[in-house]
Amino acid sequence: MQKAKRVLVVGAGPGGLTAAMILGKRGCEVEVFEKQPQVGGRNARVTLNNFHFDLGPTFLMLKEVLDKVFAEAGAKSEKLLRFKRLEPMYRLQFDDRRMEPTTDCEAMKQEIARCFPGRENTCERFLAREGARFARLYPCLERPYHKLSSMLSLNLLKALPHLALGKSLYDLLNGYFTDPKLSLSFTFQAKYLGMSPWECPGLFAIIPYIEHHFGIYHVFGGLNRISEKMAEIATANGVKLHLNTPVRQLLLDGRSVRGVVLQDGREVTGDEVIINADFAHAMCNLVPTGVLRKYSPERLKKKRFSCSTFMLYLGVNKIYPMPHHTIVFAKDYRKNVDEIFNGGVFSEDFSFYVHNPSITDDSLAPAGQSAVYILVPCTNLRGKVDWTLEAADIRNRILDALENRGGMPDLRQHIVAEKMITPQNWQDDCNVYAGATFNLTHNFSQMLYLRPRNRFEELQHCWLVGGGTHPGSGLPTIYQSGLIVANLITGSN
Repeated sequence: MQKAKRVLVVGAGPGGLTAAMILGKRGCEVEVFEKQPQVGGRNARVTLNNFHFDLGPTFLMLKEVLDKVFAEAGAKSEKLLRFKRLEPMYRLQFDDRRMEPTTDCEAMKQEIARCFPGRENTCERFLAREGARFARLYPCLERPYHKLSSMLSLNLLKALPHLALGKSLYDLLNGYFTDPKLSLSFTFQAKYLGMSPWECPGLFAIIPYIEHHFGIYHVFGGLNRISEKMAEIATANGVKLHLNTPVRQLLLDGRSVRGVVLQDGREVTGDEVIINADFAHAMCNLVPTGVLRKYSPERLKKKRFSCSTFMLYLGVNKIYPMPHHTIVFAKDYRKNVDEIFNGGVFSEDFSFYVHNPSITDDSLAPAGQSAVYILVPCTNLRGKVDWTLEAADIRNRILDALENRGGMPDLRQHIVAEKMITPQNWQDDCNVYAGATFNLTHNFSQMLYLRPRNRFEELQHCWLVGGGTHPGSGLPTIYQSGLIVANLITGSN
């Protein structure tokens, strides 16, 4: 098996850590350079006093992918992490009713009958049809698309009838459920991609199917523990991990990447370089001016990017009797979504997500207290909001919403620790281009061969992992990007 002698990884996010720990296991000499004092990227830990939060992802889906990449690195996830499958998965709160979806088909039918009488039998049809779509489409996400010929692969050709061309996610699933609110219960997952369900391609119906078939998991200590354990595995596999070590620029010889230049001016050379930084930020800041063509800063301005998120992390001196996950919908959800993606404003009537993990996991806060995480989807920095001027007012409106319709009527008087992240903070503090927390959108013109490729097409000996490359955003697909790159570098495909 052909092995790279020396591999450098820029960024210790989940994609970079996945590639590093697998390449280390396969005998490569690997060094990882991370600008932060901890690993994880957007999957890192936030600590406020004695309260602990996930910075970003809080849902673990397709645990099977995590198990696979751990096994490729010579480890077993079940021995290093403690998981809990959540049932019900979450609460969906509308203005006039609430539903708590479950992976138990019979129980789910009863829940639909309770909330949407007469539509309960649609669940079985959804699972059967979308199970067939998943079986055809998911293998296409496990392979690279760095060659045009890969678009003619047998797997992809077999998947073509399942792409739901011309249909949005909402259109496709409303065909099953017909009731708008029931349809939203299976299409809000478009927000996992930072997209509108009325614009997200219908093929992503596989996401609600994945939830309902495979379930969603909590990791005790938070999903950030996954990245921490990956770093431990990588180190055990001989990987050198450098924290507090930002990379200033790629080291180029023409269009070939020879290594990296660190912020302190040191040059580190290698045979291959993996970029795990935010894709568009890396193209604008790590590549010398004038080198890129397809993904130059000027051309990136014309690309479509996801929405952003307004975040509150609250240490609260009580425990609220709420589910682990709650999604509260705006009364007019479609208007809210349209204002995010097309209006560029922060809605008067907005939707929000509450992560209340202390109801499940007592390790995240002092006894009798809780670590509450609030996420509000919002316009990215291409919108009209001046976050410097408006953030404080928006924060107060979010707290009002939590107290009035989020199940936390006395929240303000119980907050003892707080951190806020706006789209501007995502860009300025976390190097997220335009504050677009879910990266490039997943429309057909930015998928598979048309998405930035794992074997980066603009530079030699340069590889991409993370949400900005194939297969896309979300932890399972980011782990898959790391595995794809490890396989390509070691010739294991």
